[in-house]
Amino acid sequence: MFTTLVSRIDSLSAIYPQKPAVIFKKDTLTYKELNQKIHEIASRLTELGVKRGDCVPFSATSKPETAALYLALQYVGAAVVFIDKNASPATAAYICKDCSAKIFFTDKPLHGYERECNVYSLKRVYTEKGAETVQYIPPAEDDLAEMIYTSGTTGEPKGCMLSYKAVYHIWSNTINGIGMRDDEVVLLPLPLNHSFALRVLRAALYLGATVVLQNGFTFATEIESNLDAFHCTAIAIVPASVETITKQMQDKFAEIMGRFRYIEVGAGSLTVEQRKRLVRELPNTLIMNTWGSSESGGALFLNVTAEVKKKEKIAALGRPLDGIEIKAIDEDGKTIQSSKDHPGRMAIRGDMRMSGYWHKPELTEQTIKDGWLLTGDMIYIDEDGYVFMLGRADDIINVGGEKVAPVEVENIAGEYPYISECACIGVPDPEGVLGSVPVLFVVPRNNKFSADDLNKFIAARTEKFKVPVRYVEMAELPRNAMKKIDRRALKVQWEKYGVNSIINDTVQTIMSRRSIRKFTEQPIDKELLKVIATAGYYAPSGQNMQTWKFTIITNKTVLERLKGAAHEAAKKKNVHFYGWENPQVIILVSNDSRNPDGCQDASCAAENIMLTAWSYGIGSVWLNPLMTLRKEEPVQTVLDDLGIPENHIVWSAVALGYPVAEGLLLKKKENVIEWIE
Repeated sequence: MFTTLVSRIDSLSAIYPQKPAVIFKKDTLTYKELNQKIHEIASRLTELGVKRGDCVPFSATSKPETAALYLALQYVGAAVVFIDKNASPATAAYICKDCSAKIFFTDKPLHGYERECNVYSLKRVYTEKGAETVQYIPPAEDDLAEMIYTSGTTGEPKGCMLSYKAVYHIWSNTINGIGMRDDEVVLLPLPLNHSFALRVLRAALYLGATVVLQNGFTFATEIESNLDAFHCTAIAIVPASVETITKQMQDKFAEIMGRFRYIEVGAGSLTVEQRKRLVRELPNTLIMNTWGSSESGGALFLNVTAEVKKKEKIAALGRPLDGIEIKAIDEDGKTIQSSKDHPGRMAIRGDMRMSGYWHKPELTEQTIKDGWLLTGDMIYIDEDGYVFMLGRADDIINVGGEKVAPVEVENIAGEYPYISECACIGVPDPEGVLGSVPVLFVVPRNNKFSADDLNKFIAARTEKFKVPVRYVEMAELPRNAMKKIDRRALKVQWEKYGVNSIINDTVQTIMSRRSIRKFTEQPIDKELLKVIATAGYYAPSGQNMQTWKFTIITNKTVLERLKGAAHEAAKKKNVHFYGWENPQVIILVSNDSRNPDGCQDASCAAENIMLTAWSYGIGSVWLNPLMTLRKEEPVQTVLDDLGIPENHIVWSAVALGYPVAEGLLLKKKENVIEWIE
């Protein structure tokens, strides 16, 4: 007999009344408060006309009210429909119409779609109290509990129907597959309309654990803050976030992420290189890889820590739990004995699978055959039952009759030290002989990437027909809402530009440069310094006045004297002072204070200096306290001794050196570029 989450929360409210159930920053709902909220919202929902069997969509924000409304809707017997909090008004309206929604709970402006969606404030329904008590009627196991809308790889959004029985088995699989405990404090920086986030949320609440919500995938400082504030024991993230967090945390990555008891990575698969690095850097943290989908929930689980140490199944996607069956089928739907050279399409069977797609009987019939859920993923299964993923069926590259799995190429290339990430696709053979050939899109690391070197690296580790015929440099790979690589976008780019990537060397340098504050002791060649300084000299100057001066300091004693003077003066004047670590060189860019364009001229020059340095693999950071300390002692004496004209302002001090580590990847603000067409 299955248990509903509503019934379970009611029991937990008596067992753990004061225990936090859901936390977001300063907002907390204990299990007792969550249970009370469920009853209050359920009463108000009834007054708003929500009835048993209604499909009710709402914006799944990462806040406690999402959990409360979700469970209140199930309390009254409605089918919950999750909508991405960032969904466009048109997408939200489409889903509302498709599921015949009578009401849509959101606080996001819908710009003309309000009446079509019958909008009601999510915040308002969360705070309102209904006047009557609503009796909870437990559902039948096959009743529709939830719908997760997914567009998959193509087409319009479609609703995956999950019964109460399926939802129960999904959270049970998560608990058993991961080894989640009731004393867990799980950090969840994932959108709550997505299957991965929902199965973690459900599992934690069923156990009586605590869930800490976080808005967004990539806020490393927020992860650390939540760890400090709530003593989180676990985190659920996607593979792309692993790289972003690593770059943001830099040398603190192991210290911060090592505080988790376990890290679950889902919605994709970790590369072999990522697995090795995580286990190496986080020896006391359990790394788990989960594969799942909206249609199946989490179905395959891998203890990465154990497998990396054994080195036997390091590249596996995972292994199914008891009660979950996995098989490989051929193009005719027949079960096959799969292998690496003869993969098949993955089929899944178990009580956790979806009932079908909402109002799409033909698609449901194509997807579910004799109780088996047919996926588009190509796999092989080894003798121990481990499943290995080779990619989507339509991503497999047919090279003259030989099958090439993009994942295999990416795993090999991922171990090359001078790329951050890569993605392989098939393109038409330019020679017209092989049908298709592999092309690899790469994001260089620290500007040391060499296509020739990477080609030799891959060629030494795999068969000739799997070696990419072209390498296309990019500043970043296109990704979908769950940060999975968008291969369709890459194919569109190839069709438009081919090997002539729209991202040329200049743009790549601009978009990959990061501020570097820690440097090695390796000196910079003097001739190279001349080129870097000259690049600054060739920057534009207002009215071509060129009233600037470039002072290049390489002498260690002078560097320390300038640093000490700046530190002393900054302390007196309460000026922010940081970043003066151990630069090998500092270039002072000063300009005549009487030049109204002096700041702009110096800024352009400093940018030229930093970009040119980066193109040679040299890091830089802009140090700016000198511009406000020019007349303060002891800075004034040091600058006078360096020959800086008395009427000059030092607009920028550019620190240079070879990087100790990659620079911090700062999150760029969105919606700052506006088109007027």
